[in-house]
Amino acid sequence: MAKTFHLDVVTPEAVVWSGEAEMVSARTVEGDIGILADHEATMAALATGAVQIHHDGHVTSAGIHGGFLQIYRNHVTLLTDWAKMTTGGLEEAREAAVELRAEEAAELNDE
Repeated sequence: MAKTFHLDVVTPEAVVWSGEAEMVSARTVEGDIGILADHEATMAALATGAVQIHHDGHVTSAGIHGGFLQIYRNHVTLLTDWAKMTTGGLEEAREAAVELRAEEAAELNDE
């Protein structure tokens, strides 16, 4: 079994996912990042896109919109403006991220 680390995916409204993960992949403004246990301490700005969480032999995907990623001592936090967990794969998560971005643009236009 692969070594794990603790992961929290947090929005201003709620913790949308929390638990032990073997790997996480996310998109930052500087490119894609893959995170395994014992990763170097890192801070990064998140880009709109898909996040994949590998845990307990399963893969959970989420579409996220902006925010920050922090890695410190086997604890990873994705603090994002919006997140939508998906039941499908990577493509469905990307579509959810695009929907989130469109919703934000519509809200800004209404103000």
